[in-house]
Amino acid sequence: MRRRLTIFGAAALAVAASVLMFVRPADAAVGLHISGTDIVEANGQPFIMRGVNHPHVWYPGETDSFADIKAAGANTVRVVLGSGQRWGPSTDVANVISLCKQNRMICVLEVHDTTGYGEEGAAASLDQAVDYWISQKAALVGQENYVVINIGNEPIGNIDAAQWTAATVAAIRKMRSNGFEHLLMVDAPNWGQDWQNVMRANAQTVLDADSNDNTVLSIHMYAVYNTAASIVSYLDHFEANGWPLVIGEFGWRFTSNEVDHETILAEAQARGLGYLAWSWSGNTDPILDMVLSFDPEQLTTWGERIVNGANGLRATAREATIFGGTVPTTPPATTPPATTPPPATTPPATTPPAGGGCTATYAIVGQWPGGFQGEVRVTAGSSAISGWTVTWTFANGQTVSQAWNASVTGSGSSVTARNVGYNGRLAAGAAATFGFLGSWQGTNGRPSPTCAAS
Repeated sequence: MRRRLTIFGAAALAVAASVLMFVRPADAAVGLHISGTDIVEANGQPFIMRGVNHPHVWYPGETDSFADIKAAGANTVRVVLGSGQRWGPSTDVANVISLCKQNRMICVLEVHDTTGYGEEGAAASLDQAVDYWISQKAALVGQENYVVINIGNEPIGNIDAAQWTAATVAAIRKMRSNGFEHLLMVDAPNWGQDWQNVMRANAQTVLDADSNDNTVLSIHMYAVYNTAASIVSYLDHFEANGWPLVIGEFGWRFTSNEVDHETILAEAQARGLGYLAWSWSGNTDPILDMVLSFDPEQLTTWGERIVNGANGLRATAREATIFGGTVPTTPPATTPPATTPPPATTPPATTPPAGGGCTATYAIVGQWPGGFQGEVRVTAGSSAISGWTVTWTFANGQTVSQAWNASVTGSGSSVTARNVGYNGRLAAGAAATFGFLGSWQGTNGRPSPTCAAS
């Protein structure tokens, strides 16, 4: 229940009257705002975030990425900024907003310096993050239709996570008292993952702190959420309580103990929750890069999954109506999107056959003791195909444990991979990729796959 102010005496009537003069009616919302559990635009049209994170503060010259992210199908980009305590300061906020608007994407702006406060000694407080937003107010006011302010990234670590509630309440109130009308986003503690359920237990207190009733909660899902049950249970609790939520960051299951990204994508789509995958490029550990070296022509297995996979960007993203209407981004069934060339570690693709049929190339895109990540690129010949089957034989005892974007089976050293429903039909010269996790001992030689089209 929302806080109520009890006032006594005749003076109370005067105060109440003055308050009423300044309360914004619910039907006069400014820009993006919360309606129930949904994010809606000023015109009341629901908006579901489908996008990625972009590490702008560390790579401020990679401004072409905004257009590349849009071309991948995103309707939202979460932009990493710095307040100056650890990174930045980012003083190009106006330009960042302009790039978002030019590329017809909603802009979620976040201060990254707060990451792990209380456990990370160099981290900024949420109060310092609010001071940064106040310093950038001139660039933000008037952009409420286009901008969501994510006050601070993962603002509390694992030490004294309970401090999150008071710090977040104070930050929201300070933003509002300084005149910000934007939709606010607040990240969970425990480095964003809320494994101690502090945000879950105190969500209503935080939402009640917003005099504009215009805050959305954000959960970051990594290894804490490595089972479907853990994901569904967490999301169920927020849905049952009517609390607005987005999945502000998440990764993928590149090993068996990592996040169950397939469940996240499916549940987000089924529940109408926004999601923002981490991240476009530039990670020191490139396993979480969607493209390599900011090159959209080097889409990784993770990038392929988010861009072209089931419940991914192209299949589910809808452009905000502020840009001219809801525009489906799913390609026509007869013309699937061509996937990008393989990473530099992939052997050059062979020349497609002159007639129908297909070719396949095999690459190892990541390797560690006892395990590896493989990727296979399937390319149609000079005629369209309606399906494909790739086979190969391991020479060194390797095995496949998990696969994406293909149905993979094995018998001894022989492996067979068949297309799934959304990537079998390829136009002439078009390509699809699938990835997998495998095990190896001693030697991890590359087999030579063959491809048969149907």
